[in-house]
Amino acid sequence: MENMAIFDSPGKGRGLKATKEFWAGDVIFSEPSLAAVVFDSLAERICHSCFRSQPKLQRCGQCKFAHYCDRTCQRAGWAEHKQECSAIKAFGKAPNESIRLVARLLWRLDKEGSVVSDMQLTTLDELEDHIQDMEEDDLKDFKVDIHNFVDYWPRSSKQHRIEEVSHIFGVVNCNGFTVSDQRGLQAVGVGLFPNLCLVNHDCWPNCTVILNHGNQSAVNTLYHSQQRIELRSLGKIEEGEELTVSYVDYLNLSEERQRLLKTQYFFDCTCEHCRDKIKDDLKLAGREVDGVKPSPEQVKEATDYLFEMLEKIEKARIRADYHEVVKICRDSITKTEPVLADTHIYLLRLWSTLSEVQAYLQYFEDAAEYARKMVDGYVKLYHPNNAALGMAAMRAGVNHWQAGLIEIGHAMVCKAYAILMVSHGPTHPITKDLEAMRMQTEMELRMFKQNEYVYHSMRDAALKNKPMTMLHEPKGVEEGIKNLFHRKK
Repeated sequence: MENMAIFDSPGKGRGLKATKEFWAGDVIFSEPSLAAVVFDSLAERICHSCFRSQPKLQRCGQCKFAHYCDRTCQRAGWAEHKQECSAIKAFGKAPNESIRLVARLLWRLDKEGSVVSDMQLTTLDELEDHIQDMEEDDLKDFKVDIHNFVDYWPRSSKQHRIEEVSHIFGVVNCNGFTVSDQRGLQAVGVGLFPNLCLVNHDCWPNCTVILNHGNQSAVNTLYHSQQRIELRSLGKIEEGEELTVSYVDYLNLSEERQRLLKTQYFFDCTCEHCRDKIKDDLKLAGREVDGVKPSPEQVKEATDYLFEMLEKIEKARIRADYHEVVKICRDSITKTEPVLADTHIYLLRLWSTLSEVQAYLQYFEDAAEYARKMVDGYVKLYHPNNAALGMAAMRAGVNHWQAGLIEIGHAMVCKAYAILMVSHGPTHPITKDLEAMRMQTEMELRMFKQNEYVYHSMRDAALKNKPMTMLHEPKGVEEGIKNLFHRKK
C-alpha cells in the first residue's frame, strides 16, 4: 500500500492521503474482503461463493441454507462455509446477515489473527463502532442481534467477551460495504474491507469505489469467495491530498445528505458542498423560458405535487401496475415540466422511472426521450466521472439503440464508456459490455450513414427473426440512489 498513508484528517479523525500523484482512472488500491455474506432476501438466488446471480443453484446438503453455482463454487467456498455450516445445523436455522457476517469475521480472525495480509493498514479493533451514538430503537435491535449471536456461536469455537462481539457488530453496522452481483447492477450482499473503512467522506469526492468481479484473477487466497474492491481516482489527485469517497448520493440536497450522514454514519459533514449548499438551487430550480422564471410559490407547489405523485408511483410499482405508473408519470410531467428546471431532482426521478417502465413495456422511443432528459440533467449536477452519470448514459444509449435512433444511441454509449473507463476500469464486466456495445453501434452507425433505408430494413428483419425479450422489472424509485455502505435498517 505504498500509494497512500494513514494521517490525522482535520475534523475527521484518521484518514488516508496520497503519497504520489494520481490521474483519472488510476487504481489507488485494491482490497479483498475479510468476509462477505449474501443478503437474507437473496440467499436462494445468489451463489454464496462467487456472488453471481444464477437461475438454478445447488444448495448445501448439510445446512440446506447456502447455495452455489456448482460443485466448483461449493468447494471454493468451503473454507468460509465449513464452520458456518455446522453452526447453522446446530442452531436449527440461518441467522440474519449481520450475525452471519460477524461470525465469519471472528472465525477468520481467530484463525489468522487481527492482520490477515501485509496490505492491511488497520485492525478491526482500531475502527470506530459508534455504539454510544445509536438511537434507542437501533440499540434495541443491536442488542437482539448480539443475544442471537451468542446462541448461534458454537461452543467448540473460541469464546469471546460480549464487549468484543459488540464492537465487531458496531463496526459492521457502520462500515459494511454493499457487495454487488457480477455485473455491478444489483446489491446482493455485504462485506467488510478494513482499508476502505479508513477512507473519509466528501460529498464531492476525488475517488470512487467499485467492486470488480472482472479482476478475480488478482485474488490468490484460500478464501475464494472474497470479494475485491478497487479505490479509483476520479481526476487528478496531488501528492499529500486526502483520499475521499461519497457515502451518500450527491443528488440529495445538502440538508438531506447531512441528515443521512448524521443518522447513518454519526458525523456532521462540513465539506464545501454542504457548507455552501452548492447546486442546491439547481436541484429545486424553476424552468426559465425567455428570461422569465416561475414564482417561488409555483415552484414549491409543483415540487410538493411531485413529491406526492412519486409516493403514488412507488405504490403502483409495488403492485406491478406499470400502466398506472405510466399514467401518473405522464399526468405529473404535463403539470410540472413547464414549471420545473431539467435539474430538479424530483423531475429527474420521474423521468428515470418513466424511461425504465417504458423500456420494460417496450415503448422504446418514449424510454429514450426521458432517459436522454435524465442524462442532460445529471450532466449539470454530477461530477463528470460519476458512475451514476455513466450508468444513466448507458441506459439512454441502449434505449436509443432499441428505438432505432442509432446516432444518439452511439453517442450515449461512447459517453458512458468514457466515464466507466474511469469509474469502473477496463476489466469490469459492465465496461466490457459497453465496449462490445460501442463496437456494435459504431458498425451500425456506419451502415446507417451509407444507406438509411438498407439499415432500417436489415434492422427490422433482424428484430422479426429475433423478437425482443422483456427486460427486468423496474426497480423502486429509490433503488438507484444507494449509499456506499450497507447499514441494517
